[in-house]
Amino acid sequence: MKCAVLGDPIDHSLSPTLHQAAYAELEMSDWSYTSTRVAAGGLATYVADLGGDWPPSRWRGLSVTMPLKREAYELARSISPRARLVGAVNTLVRSSHGWVGDNTDLPGAVAAIRERAGDGFSCSHGVVLGAGATAASTGLALAELGASRITLLARNPGAAGETIEMISRHRSKPVVSVLPLEAAGPESVTSGADVVVSTVPAKAQTPQLVDRWASTPVVFDVVYDPWPSPLLSVTPGVAVSGLDLLVHQAVLQFEIFTGRPAPLAAMRAAGEKALASRESSAEPIPV
Repeated sequence: MKCAVLGDPIDHSLSPTLHQAAYAELEMSDWSYTSTRVAAGGLATYVADLGGDWPPSRWRGLSVTMPLKREAYELARSISPRARLVGAVNTLVRSSHGWVGDNTDLPGAVAAIRERAGDGFSCSHGVVLGAGATAASTGLALAELGASRITLLARNPGAAGETIEMISRHRSKPVVSVLPLEAAGPESVTSGADVVVSTVPAKAQTPQLVDRWASTPVVFDVVYDPWPSPLLSVTPGVAVSGLDLLVHQAVLQFEIFTGRPAPLAAMRAAGEKALASRESSAEPIPV
């Protein structure tokens, strides 16, 4: 059985490392996982070329990263409730009636925070730095963890409307607001946050931004390269990394693709080893 991660760029992806480590740990020698560069607009053609036979003779699942998550949503024959909530698909799995779209970013973010902060962790006010697609899924994760108030800090607040709408769809109906990224004063509505999630590039983590947010009780940075990011390098509280997110969403994908429990420890160890061998980069890695 074959699986792959698709996106553009894709050479950076650790997904093959994680999934292949799981296959090795469970002695699944008849499974493989590769990466393929698929540019924006090319997903439908790529998937069509895989064929549509059932049961599948080769292809079982696809992990989808940027910029293809919206295309995957449109391509899927059916959509899971959580993918519908996020409005994006990062997981395509072949079924008897076509490709099923799912999203493991949202539950992966919840699992990553709970692993580091404790299973009983909940929050009332969360702040998200950024307002793009990743901000939407992590904002929804904060709502899953109990946040009744979520503040987005965006470089362009006027472009945050879609993200605000997505987070507001959560069944808990959190109050979502947006402010400029530089909003930092102690009198601002951002004070008293339980969690801050950074979805901005490492190069955008200015000393002022780091000083403002590093002392938040739980700091979650979706960047996993460079490691540690400026924000996580100085936080004294609970630190949640992009690798934590990547591993947990990959665990869920593995289980969706194979129907078997994933070996989380083996997957994490493989990811940590691969990161340690890389030369540090100033750019964030899409998840």
